[in-house]
Parts: sequence; C-alpha cells; structure tokens
Amino acid sequence: MIGQRPDPDKLLEKLKEQDKTGQKGRLKIFFGYAAGVGKTYAMLEAAQIVKKSGVDVVAGYVEPHARPETIALQEGLEVLAPLIVEHKGIKLKEFDLDAAMIRHPSLILVDELAHTNAEGCRHKKRYQDIEELLNAGIDVYTTVNVQHIESLNDIVASITGVIVQERIPDKIFDNASQVELVDIEPADLIERLNEGKVYREKQAKTALKNFFSEENLTALREIALRCTADHVNQASEKNKQETQVFSGGYFTKEHILICLSPSPSNGKVIRAAARMTKAFKGSFTALYVETPESKGMSGEDERRLRANEKLAQQLGARIVTTYGEDVPLQIAEYARLAQVSKIIIGRTNTKKGLFSFRPSLAEKLSELAPNLDIYIIPDNTAVPYRRKRAARLKSQDPSEWVWDILKSAGILAGATIVSILFEQTGFSEANIIMVYILGVLLTAVVTSQKKYSIIASFVSVFTFNFFFTVPKYTFQAYAPEYPVTFLIMFLSALITGTFTTRVKHQAKQSALQAYRTEVLLETSQKLQQTDSYPKIIFETANQLVRLLKRTVIYYPVLNGTLVQPKVFSRIDGSREDTSLYITPEEQAVAAWVYKNNKHAGAFTNTLPSAKCMYLAIRGSQKVYAVVGVALNDQPLESFENNLLISVLGESALAFEKEELYETKNQAAMQAQQEKLRANLLRAISHDLRTPLTSISGNADILLGNGASLDESKKIQLYQDIYDDSIWLINLVENLLSVTRIEDGTMNIHMEAQLVSEVIDEALAHINRKGCEHCITKVIPDDMIMARMDSRLIVQVIINIVDNAIKYTQPGSHIEISARREKAGGQGQSGFVAVEIADDGEGIPDEAKEKLFEMFYTGGNKVADSRRGMGLGLALCRSIVMAHGGMISVEDNKPRGSRFKFTLPAEEVTLHE
Repeated sequence: MIGQRPDPDKLLEKLKEQDKTGQKGRLKIFFGYAAGVGKTYAMLEAAQIVKKSGVDVVAGYVEPHARPETIALQEGLEVLAPLIVEHKGIKLKEFDLDAAMIRHPSLILVDELAHTNAEGCRHKKRYQDIEELLNAGIDVYTTVNVQHIESLNDIVASITGVIVQERIPDKIFDNASQVELVDIEPADLIERLNEGKVYREKQAKTALKNFFSEENLTALREIALRCTADHVNQASEKNKQETQVFSGGYFTKEHILICLSPSPSNGKVIRAAARMTKAFKGSFTALYVETPESKGMSGEDERRLRANEKLAQQLGARIVTTYGEDVPLQIAEYARLAQVSKIIIGRTNTKKGLFSFRPSLAEKLSELAPNLDIYIIPDNTAVPYRRKRAARLKSQDPSEWVWDILKSAGILAGATIVSILFEQTGFSEANIIMVYILGVLLTAVVTSQKKYSIIASFVSVFTFNFFFTVPKYTFQAYAPEYPVTFLIMFLSALITGTFTTRVKHQAKQSALQAYRTEVLLETSQKLQQTDSYPKIIFETANQLVRLLKRTVIYYPVLNGTLVQPKVFSRIDGSREDTSLYITPEEQAVAAWVYKNNKHAGAFTNTLPSAKCMYLAIRGSQKVYAVVGVALNDQPLESFENNLLISVLGESALAFEKEELYETKNQAAMQAQQEKLRANLLRAISHDLRTPLTSISGNADILLGNGASLDESKKIQLYQDIYDDSIWLINLVENLLSVTRIEDGTMNIHMEAQLVSEVIDEALAHINRKGCEHCITKVIPDDMIMARMDSRLIVQVIINIVDNAIKYTQPGSHIEISARREKAGGQGQSGFVAVEIADDGEGIPDEAKEKLFEMFYTGGNKVADSRRGMGLGLALCRSIVMAHGGMISVEDNKPRGSRFKFTLPAEEVTLHE
C-alpha cells in the first residue's frame, strides 16, 4: 500500500481520448472464399501499414496457423494475452474482451469473425465481442470466409456438400464499413495446400478430396466476388443523391466541336478548330463516334486516329467517345446535349459516285441541327481517302472463327432438317422460307461477326433451291416465279441478319458504357466518403482496375517524395509478372512525372519505352500521387482515357478535401491551445500572486518583528505560511497534471486494491482544515476491491474532499462511502461506487453540467478570498474515465452535494 502522497511529476502521464464511447468504431472485414487465401496475412499487413501512420494498433487475437510469414508480420505489434478458458479438462485460448476494453486501442485485430467462443466467455459468438468493441468506439479488423455468411449457407452446402456450423448474421457483413476481398487463383490455393501452407499433410489430403476441389473453389470464389460487389452496391445506394440538378439555357460561351476520324485531312480540321477556339475564347471538344465497323479498321487507319487524338489533346481539346450506327445523328445529339455552338468538319476532294444518292455529312448535320453553325474546312491537297478494313480473320482468334463456322453450319443443317419435316407434313414453301430466315437470325445472334449472317443468307437461298424447288437436288428452277422468290428470301434474310447483328453490338456497347458509368459514379461516391489518405489510395486504385481491366501501380507521396509503389493487379483471372512494373527504370519514369507534373511512359511522347503510362494526381497547388497503368502494347481507347482522367480528378479533389480537413483540425487545435494558455495565464496572474504575497508578508513580519511577537502570534503566522504553501503545492500539482494530459503522456498501472485502504490513504493527506469538519467513512464490506491505479484514485478523493472542506462551513459533515454495484452498460462484470457527500450549501443545477470542465469555478468564493483555478474536478473526471468509470454530482438529501465515481470491480480470491 502507498506510504506517502504521490509525486506530482509521476502522477499523470497519458490521456489521449476522452468521451470516445459516444463514437462507434468502424469494422473492416478481410473477406475470402476459402481458408488459406491469405486473409490473416492481409489483415496483419494492413495493420502494419496503419501502425506506421501513428495509429494505436493492438493484436487482440490472431490465428497464426503455424505459418512463419504470418507470424513474422506480428512483430512490432502489441499483442494481448489470450483468455485461458478450461473446458472439459482442456485449456482453450480465447479473445480477452475485458482486457481489450481496458486497453481501448484505436484499432484492434480480431481474427476469425465467425468463431464460436468457449463456454465461460461473456458472449457465445466472437462477432458479439466485436460488436461490443465497435460500440465502445474501437475500430476492428477481422477475417471471414464466404461460407460463414448465414444467407449463403445453403448455397455453399449444395456446392461443397458441407454444412458450415459457424455462421454470422448477414447484417454484420452488410454493416461493415469496409470489405476487402483477399483473392488468389484456385489453382494457386491448391498448390499452397499441397505445400502444407494451409493444413497439415493428412488434413490437406482430406481437404483436397472433399472441400478443396478446383470446381468447388471456383464456385466459392464466384460467390465471394458477387457478395463483395453487392456490399459495394449497398454502400453506394446509402449515399446516393436523391435529387439531381440540371441546368440548361443559353450558351454562356462558344463551344466548338470537331469530329475525330482516321482521315488524313482530320489534322487540318483539328488545328482550324483550335485556332477558332482561341479566337472565340471558348471550349473545345473532339468527338469520336465509334461504329461497329471501327473495330475492323486497318492498322494504318488506327495509327492515324491515335495521332489525331493526341493532336487534339495537345491543342486543348476534351476527347469524348460515343457509340452508334448513324454518325451524323450521334454528332447532332451530342451537340444538343453539350450545348455546342459551332461544329467544324472536313471535306476532302473525294467525289461522289455516279449512282451515289447518300447525302454528305454536312448536309445531314444541317438537316439534323439547323440552329448550329457548321464550318467546312476543305483540303484539296489531300489524297482521296477511302477507309481501309483490316482482315478480320487475321485479327480474330483462329479457334473463335472456326467455332463460329461450326455454329453457322449447325444452325443451317438444323433449319434444313426442320424444313424437310415441314415439307413432309404439308407445310407451304413460305413456311420453309421463314425457317431459313429464322436460322439466319440465330446465326447473327450466336456468331461474333456480321459476315457469318451474310454467308448464311447466301447459303440458305442455295439450300432452299437445292432441296425444295423443282427439279429437286439441283440448282435449277423451272418455275418463273422462283428467281423473285430467291431474291426476296435473300434480301429478307440479309436485312434481318444485319439488323440483328447491329442490335447485338449495340447491346454489348450499351452494357459496357452502363458499367463504366456506374463504376465512375460509384468512384465519386466512394471518394466522397473517404476520411484518410490510405483509403483514398485504395479506392482510387481499385476503381481504376475495375474500369480499365488493367494492372495499376500507385505511387503515394510522403514528405515531398514518392514512396514504395503499391501494385493493384487486375482481377480478370489472367496471370502477369507485376515485378516488371516496379523496376528502377519504371520508378524513374514515375519520379519524372511527379517532378514535372506531366504524363509520361508508354504511348506518350516522353519516355515511351516504359511498360506503363504514368499520370499525376494533381490538385491546384501540388501533386498528391502518381498512377501507372500497365498497357502491355495495347493503348487505352479515348473513352477509357477520359474515364481515367475523370477518376484521377475525383481523387485529387478527395486529397484536397482531406488536406483541408487536416488543416482545419490543426487550426482548431492551435486555437484550443491558445485558449488554454490564455486561461492559464489569466488564472496564474491572480492565483499565484495572492498566496505569494501572503507568504512574503508574513515572512517579513517574522523577520522584522519576530522578537516582539508573542508565541501565539508566531504560530498563527507559521500556520498561514504553511497553508499558503500547501495551497501552492496543490495548484502546481494540478497544473503539472493538466500539462501531462495535454502532452498525452499519462500511464495508468491497473491492479486490484482494497477500496477501504485507498480511502484511508487519501484521508491522511487532506487539507489540515479537515479537522474542523466531521469526516466519516462508511463501508459495509471492508473486502471490497477494485481495479485502479491507487495513486491516481487517492488524488481524486483528495481533490473532492478538499473541495468539500473549502466550500462548506466548519462543523459540516462529510461522509465517504463505497459499495458494489451490478454490471452496467459499459460491459464490465461489475462496479464499485465511491460517494463523497456533504451537507453544505449545495451546487446550483446550472453549475452541475459545467462543474467538471477545465477552468470552471462557478464564481464561488471562500473565506480567505482565494479562488480555485477550476482544475481539480476536471482532473478527477479525466482520471476516472481513464479507468473506465464515470463521475457525477447530484443533490444530497436533505441538503448539500454528493459526488459519485465508479471503478471496475475485482473479485476477492481466497487462498488456503
């Protein structure tokens, strides 16, 4: 037990967070489709990254799975000792929830979310432990597999034949702040299993025969991917804007539009438009209309189109891509929606054919957009241009076109068989013709290119002639109406097949654009919700991977330099050597981009030998990061490039928002510190001067007239000097304690103590004027114990009792009591309540709410005109809350005040 009053310099050392219980913690789930995918490893890796940023991280319970690489990642992390629970003679290790609540870190790692706790633990399920941690304001990282989600249990059982007993409610997964999918290829997981990195040898063999088949793992992986996507969609829906504001009206400035094409004269059009934009001080857009034939352009045309796109970008144009069959209609519609004021197109010296009745692009645009100014830039020096088509079969995968031919032949054979059956049952030739047209339609649907439906139209006519016209089994036709029948049949099949192919291509393109638009909107919403730099990095990179289907390399900026890159691999199942993207040469390109704030790398004019294209995430004042996109000799389409720039722009805004938020917090903190310093100086100016003046005056009397003073007068002066010095000591101790709190250097050493002994220790060090009051101790059970740092609790009792002595009249009664209370809302097994009551004047109701605030004195005066600085009770609240308790004040009946604070109870253990 304590033998003396605690040293003020060691009284308080650390208190960072107060009243955090009002803020709910955030849950991050590392999600996988089977054991061994690396969830625990990813969780520990993320924890190490977060710990480096200064977050208080504790490993509450981590399953090492006897894997050296996983165990190594725990180095440097504070690890809570497990709770030992004995069950049926076996000692089990469980997560110690009470220890975690007392430690109260900012972030805690708790592995195996679906685990069932042993009997004797507070909760049956570990997810209930985690819910309690979240309610206490502690962030949690945890892990779970897809088979443990309740709603998916039946599906998983039907796939694997195994009914998983340990499951979690869907709401736990759905309400998680973040879900990170930890994914590897099933083949790689099976290889890890064979190497003994998941289970021991016997267990691994059993698992491979049953649960861990490649078919099962592939199915589970698909479910996990869908589950993760559903979670993302739910989070997006919660933050969706309910209203969307659209403003139209008059053109506020010139908006000039040009159309990109592979034409040699397109460069001249771009330059003319750029000049016109500069002259009108307007905006400049380059529109490319992608048609089904665009995929079949020759390599020369494609290179020329890319060159025209780069030229337009260099001249300040914004590149936009649309899709459609009717190019003039697409241009006119975009011009109307984008509020274009002028369209500039080119005209070469290509002449119309003799029988060409198709209107020119300018004529069609004039008809569709009569209110727009259309400028035609002639180019009489250019060579007549005709778009060249690439050889389709060369560009198409051999297995694909062989498969298309087989499908076309099979459909034609099926149509012929059905037609023969129709003929035998008496159907007319018109019905048979419809069967062949249907076959052409099916061919257009199931094949990848339009030529197969055209060929099927020709073959259908000849097949009909061969099998169903007289003379049969020849290509002759006696009836004079047959040539007309053949022509109509061919045209009908050709038209329907062509339109079907177009509709199919349009549906694919519309679905792709809808997906990209959805991801782009989702990116904006996710970045608006981020509240830290690591989250911005994670969301930006992952959304880029989803949009572009390519590997993304992210270079964060720290202290003005690029740090180690983070690689985010594409998730389309393909394997690639990502180490090629982080070589010293590639990092040098990224450093150049950061330094110069320009694009560089593959398919650019700067350092084009790089394997990636690098772009800066730049705000108005600085570069926040550099992003690399692995191109692998396949440049981004113009539309993809627009999406990339849009995402990077959103990311830059998120970085700026986070930077402004931090600046605002720092400004608020500085203002608070200035306010604290001003209050301290204001209080010290009075509260130190008064006792020091009294001490110096009394000492001067003793030095000058000590011989002439009688003994009683000297004793009175000595007592006054002593009282003033003790008051100064208490004041300095409180000031030092407040300093420790502000510095965040308070340590609490919790251990079991007898409450009665701690109260006795405190009463031995109260104000000497305590003898003028009737102070009593009422403790029914002297064996009541609580977990506490006894030195700090002694200081709490001293401050409250001294406060009662100071503000009550001599002869008043002060009663100190302690009793055990049942478990409360904070999750403890029980509390010890300590109460200090007096019968003085009491405290007004309006002052009770502010009584524990720093520097609040309530205007109270005491007999010697010395007033407190308002630090004592504020210090008491900080100490009690750091112990996990609560402190309050209420009226004492019939008069006076009653202070109450609680401490976690400790059971008494008797040893024989």
